[in-house]
Amino acid sequence: MRSRLHRLGSASLVCLALLLASGPFARAASVAADATPGAASGLPSFADLAARLLPSVVNVASTETVPSSGSQGPEAPPLPTLPPGSPLEKFFHNFMNRDQGGDAPPAPDRLQSLGSGFIIDPSGLIVTNNHVIAGAQQITVTLHDGTVLPATLVGHDERMDLALLRVHAAAPLPAVAFGDSDHIRVGDWVLAIGNPFGLGGTVTAGIVSARGRNLNEGPYDDFIQTDAPINRGNSGGPLFDLEGQVIGINTAIFSPSGGSVGIGFAIPSNIAKPVLVQLREYGHARRGWLGVRVQEVTPDIAASLGLKSAEGALVAGVNEGGPADKAGVKAGDVILSFNDHPVKDMHALPLIVAETTIGATVPVQVWRHGQTETLRATIAELAPETTATAGPAPNAAPPETPIASLGLSLAPLSAKLRDQYHLGADQKGVIVTAVTPGGPAATRGLKPGDVVLEVQQQEVNSPAEVIDRLEAVRREGRPSVLMLIQRGNAMNWVPLPLAGSEPGSGKVSPG
Repeated sequence: MRSRLHRLGSASLVCLALLLASGPFARAASVAADATPGAASGLPSFADLAARLLPSVVNVASTETVPSSGSQGPEAPPLPTLPPGSPLEKFFHNFMNRDQGGDAPPAPDRLQSLGSGFIIDPSGLIVTNNHVIAGAQQITVTLHDGTVLPATLVGHDERMDLALLRVHAAAPLPAVAFGDSDHIRVGDWVLAIGNPFGLGGTVTAGIVSARGRNLNEGPYDDFIQTDAPINRGNSGGPLFDLEGQVIGINTAIFSPSGGSVGIGFAIPSNIAKPVLVQLREYGHARRGWLGVRVQEVTPDIAASLGLKSAEGALVAGVNEGGPADKAGVKAGDVILSFNDHPVKDMHALPLIVAETTIGATVPVQVWRHGQTETLRATIAELAPETTATAGPAPNAAPPETPIASLGLSLAPLSAKLRDQYHLGADQKGVIVTAVTPGGPAATRGLKPGDVVLEVQQQEVNSPAEVIDRLEAVRREGRPSVLMLIQRGNAMNWVPLPLAGSEPGSGKVSPG
């Protein structure tokens, strides 16, 4: 069974199931009933804490009108068998019977999303996930006491999946405060509270299972993982510590079915807080921007660069005219620290840069040609869309040169090769014309048409220059050589193991 990552907002279809209390469930209930709260059972009671926090958690409903897909006609699925007169029978009938009759144009469809949120200011500021309200034309908030209020969108941030809403109530609303998510530890108790499907406040408890989870959802992934049961409709709800402070915003679950299997993820409060301040002030997030594209420093890349450990962020590209370019950062540099914060891996850098004050000039420590250098970069604001640009300029074209130790053949760029591989007239580098099956280049994913831009952080424009760099690396006794490879608009550093590296060098072979 394949596991999937699910955002927790619901669709308009809601199915409720009854769990019959029998067997082990009944026995567990009996034990709980006989136990004195927090005493004889040896388990904590969250009743007082939940009673205090529940009024601050709300249901968020958003509605979007889209053009109708038309009548379902004879191909519409049949109405499921449901108890006559039940609410679900009426719901299914209305949902599936959309035939307008005659030649009248079909009415627009109304799509509804349900999620949760929580009040952070008595004046009516409410936090939820961006995916709960994305595209909404109407947003309503249902308070814990059942009061329904229209909401307006103050600001939203797609990258962090956060949104800030405002409602106007007759009296101040019960608000909760953010805590320090950096102090939460793996194994600490947490409470997840949501208001899914308009059912009312729902409380679950668990522990912090892990921290710093990267789900490959975006450049700012740094989730808290919890086993507190979280289900659809809980998106945007708070994750509390036992002091009653918000240390996370429930956002996603990892599940084969869409239901909770004890793997939930929350945005840490310390990452969310500055974004929410900016949403309140500007309506959007203002993030620092360095202007680099980075990749992971693997053990074999570290060995090829002479680094003692696989840490830092390897620069694969630099935006022309961006802060990094002006500071002198180059492709092939490994950023070890930024603004005096150590960069443990490539995922740490975007978060550190994003939180840096726009316009500030900060130190950037890089590893270059076997030693550290400190540069100074003035941070700009990240625009809605920023892309790295690739480098450029040609060379003429003698025959291709095989390099058996790497399992590939190279050739200088020519008009014919540019045309064959759809390369621009200003493209720089050396083109890969053939790859030996099972060779070092093939095992690292190289293909004909790839362009070698740099070898060991030095530009190359002919096969002879590549060979010279390889010999220099062999003389240094390194087990692999690092190449900057361009494929289309993408660039990546690829370490290739060197056949015939000098033995006894004391270097660790990649593998």
